[in-house]
Amino acid sequence: MYALIGHNGAGKTTFLRALAGLTKPTRGSISVLGNLDIRSVCRYFGYMAHPSLLYDEMSGVENLRYFSRLYGIRNDQRCAEVIRLVGLDPQLARPVGQYSQGMRQRMSLARVVIHDPKVLLLDEPFSNVDVSSAREIVELLAQMRDSGKTIVVVTHQAQLLEGAADEFVWMREGQIVTRTSDSQSSRREPEER
Repeated sequence: MYALIGHNGAGKTTFLRALAGLTKPTRGSISVLGNLDIRSVCRYFGYMAHPSLLYDEMSGVENLRYFSRLYGIRNDQRCAEVIRLVGLDPQLARPVGQYSQGMRQRMSLARVVIHDPKVLLLDEPFSNVDVSSAREIVELLAQMRDSGKTIVVVTHQAQLLEGAADEFVWMREGQIVTRTSDSQSSRREPEER
């Protein structure tokens, strides 16, 4: 699991969007899973935008059914499994617009993993989430990482990933300025070179 950290405007979200194939880099190139053509490997990605890409008037199950159909998955059992995986009740029938922010983030994560992607690209998954819920999300991400998934998390809350992230990547002005496995280093910005 990689934690992308840096100040606002450092280029973290832009980098994540480029990894997802949603924007092109202004210079250089990106290779994912050994492939320079990102579009050819997009099906292996799960991208969680900030804010979430859910339909407020639909229930969580309805949202997952909709998104799973986009991937050719017509198995309602898979929707229920994924909802349980993220710690929500598949019987919850109220619209997503009535969910707490923590529940919305969990449902966003469910949307991201519905098609069992190899790579998870998560933009601010702990945003507006209470500490307890954030820790539960981190535990879930660690389990996914341990099952073989590659996870890239953009966050301003690097301390939540201490003990879970394999690497902390500091960005500044669109550049990676340092990479470290030392979680304590995630708390302080590297010196300018």
